[in-house]
Parts: sequence; C-alpha cells; structure tokens
Amino acid sequence: MRPRTPQRRAGDDEAEFTAVFRDLYPQAYRVALRLLGDRAAAEDAAAEAFARAFADWPRVRDLEYRAAWVMKVTGNVALNVLARKPPPVTPARTVEEEDLVATRMALISALSALPRRQQEAIVLHHLAGLPEAEVAAVLGVTPNTVKTHLKRGMQSLRGNADLEPARGPRVA
Repeated sequence: MRPRTPQRRAGDDEAEFTAVFRDLYPQAYRVALRLLGDRAAAEDAAAEAFARAFADWPRVRDLEYRAAWVMKVTGNVALNVLARKPPPVTPARTVEEEDLVATRMALISALSALPRRQQEAIVLHHLAGLPEAEVAAVLGVTPNTVKTHLKRGMQSLRGNADLEPARGPRVA
C-alpha cells in the first residue's frame, strides 16, 4: 500500500506563488530593464514571465531551479520584444546618453545574432547573475557546456559589436 501524499489546496498554491512573485519579481524586472532599457517595457516583460509561470504553476512550482527558470523566461520575453519592435524615437540627448544608447543598441544587435543557447547562457549568467551551475540546470546541459557557450558568446560579442562608446576619431 502506498503512503498518501498530502494534497495541495488551491489556496496553498496561490500563497506560494505570491511569495515566489514577491521574492523574484525585482530580479526579473532588473534583467528585463538591462535588456530593454525602458521601465514600462521591463515591467511588462517581467509580468509576462510570471504570467507564464502561473499558467504552468503545477510544473514550475516543483522545479529545482525555479528562480533560474523565471529569469530565463524573462530574458526570452525581453529578447522577443526587442526583435519585434524598432527602437523608439526619443528626444535629443546629451553625448553621454547617446553613447549609452548606442552601446545598448549594439549589445542588443550582437546578442540577437548569437545562437539561442549562447544568448540564454549570457543573459542568465551575466545579466541575471546566476552561477554557471544554475544556468546549466536551467538549460539542461553540463556546467562545461555552459562555460563553452559563455566563452564563445562573449568572443562573438567582443568581435562582432562595437560596444565601446565613441571617443572621437582614431589616429593610426
């Protein structure tokens, strides 16, 4: 005879989801803000990630690396937003602000050109701040594979994107 497992009640799930939301939303928002550069769009991306978590809560609830899963979904949602929308036209900015915007746009373009796994590894590790072991668990690969994705992705970003702010003409 099997031992009975305690049944979860809907109220328990709701309370648990609310607690997870309170704990992880600020981090998800920061990941989206780093990618999108727009507070409202970052709030929408983080909220969308949590909506997806809630829709699949019976499965997501029991994930060992639930926080990493939420950050991965947040990063994917933000990248999808960037792929669909052209950059907004904004009023004139100072030179420093223009350099920051140009750097962000170059980073987004370079990230979009990477293979999906490299994008995910870089977003989870460098933007969400997850350790390589957690990134490996979320992506379902070994830590060495994550290191390879990070190394190759960073090499591509450094080689294919001018991410340094403009500093005037270069003299050879």
